[in-house]
Amino acid sequence: MESSSVDKLSALINELPKQPWYGADLYNWKGFWYRPHHLSSTMAASSNFQAKDDDVILTSSMKTGTTWMKAIIPTIMNPVGRTDDDSLDPLLKHHPNELIPSLEIQVYSVNPHPDLSNMVSPRLFRTHMAYPLLPESIKTSGCKIVYITRDPKDTFVSTCHFMNSVIAARGVEPWPMSEAFESFGKGVHTFGPFHDHVLGYWKESLKRPEKICFMRYEDMKKDPKGEVKKLACFLGRPFEKDQEVEKVVWRCSLERLKNLEMNQHGVDPWLGIDYKHYFRRGIVGIGRTTSLMR
Repeated sequence: MESSSVDKLSALINELPKQPWYGADLYNWKGFWYRPHHLSSTMAASSNFQAKDDDVILTSSMKTGTTWMKAIIPTIMNPVGRTDDDSLDPLLKHHPNELIPSLEIQVYSVNPHPDLSNMVSPRLFRTHMAYPLLPESIKTSGCKIVYITRDPKDTFVSTCHFMNSVIAARGVEPWPMSEAFESFGKGVHTFGPFHDHVLGYWKESLKRPEKICFMRYEDMKKDPKGEVKKLACFLGRPFEKDQEVEKVVWRCSLERLKNLEMNQHGVDPWLGIDYKHYFRRGIVGIGRTTSLMR
């Protein structure tokens, strides 16, 4: 990015509302909160990304089951994911983050006009952008959007443990859960407010169910086979046999993903976060057992 553009961006960011969050500052742009390095790439993606009709876009707020879906969607889309040959499974050598690149964390983080011409179709992308901030081409093209959400209490607890693990690895004291809870309740957290984020996609999914598949983490945990079959049909990749569904569900199970060598010892090159931090307990209802929210 040219120095003049950097100066203009810095000036813009400095004029935005600001709040502290886990030892850093968040800035509010168009109603949603971002860290500065995410904000610049989000602006670039929002303005410049051109969707294709066969793209698949995974969208979510933070810590709602996104990593699970980053494994499931590529496995559904890739014919290898349904076979019995585990030696060809991409998940053995790649963290789910690598299988669906993030628009704001990877694709637009360095260059506001990246060359995506060499990507094989159908292209898979992910983003934490709220629906109003999505590139217009995503909204108007024939591409598919998959949105995953989760109970807000469970989302908060998962976010709290994730962020404190990340900052602890960098020698920063954990943020007290009571303060983090107050901030979450006000909607001040990365990519928040949570409820505005969810409602934007939910309302649009009611209008265009053929465009947006609105999924809940709790439904995935309760009936993984049924939800994966529904998702595969939405993506135009229906299963022919029950054994194929079972293979995808097993291959992408949280227990298996958590115990893969890559996910226990690797590091995300874009964020510098240990892959192991992306997998915790994955329990439904953990927020109800947290004393702060009883």
